[in-house]
Amino acid sequence: MKTVLDNLKGKLVVSCQALEHEPLHSPFIMSRMALAAAQGGAVAIRANSVVDIAAIKQQVSLPVIGIIKRDYPDSEVFITATMKEVDELMSVGPEIIALDATARPRPQGQTLEVLVAQIRSSYPAVLLMADIASVEEAVTAQALGFDCVGTTLYGYTAETAGHRLPENDCRFLRDVLAAVTVPVVAEGNVETPELAARCLALGAHTVVVGGAITRPQQITERFIAAITA
Repeated sequence: MKTVLDNLKGKLVVSCQALEHEPLHSPFIMSRMALAAAQGGAVAIRANSVVDIAAIKQQVSLPVIGIIKRDYPDSEVFITATMKEVDELMSVGPEIIALDATARPRPQGQTLEVLVAQIRSSYPAVLLMADIASVEEAVTAQALGFDCVGTTLYGYTAETAGHRLPENDCRFLRDVLAAVTVPVVAEGNVETPELAARCLALGAHTVVVGGAITRPQQITERFIAAITA
């Protein structure tokens, strides 16, 4: 199974996600987005929800980084927050499961260490990606045995609010790369081909691009912002 991660090295993963309030929310549409990404050269797909992943796997043979986004009243953690989400994801067999690996309190007070141990016990073959927002969280994730860490949540936690991955020539990415030896996935606000290439040149194992490819409303907003500036 390690070869799945090896095959992503130096290449592009496309995130095909649309939440319920977004215009492209549909397993069919996400599956066609995944097909378009595959035809364009993507080597894997990141996707949210069992129904989307099932539809995507009917369209493409690429490996899937699976997540389930679900809100819990007692926690800000919402990306594959508990074993319930992991069990649901494994019903459609993603090759990699990504989960929030920030230091924030988790639902029902469970620790990340306990959750990882449960996943390893129940599904030893699945690869685990840690979505982190700080260098310390990346180091912790590596110690807990995650197969890779992603910069996914940098800028999306209270401590990192207002920050973006491209800042200071991707300083956060470079700091994470210096702190861990597991593969590092560059993800979050990678909005241009040039930035994706830069992340890989700095040493990222792979790069995940979502909104810049698969969220036309965001793409339109950037054009409008440039036109009206």
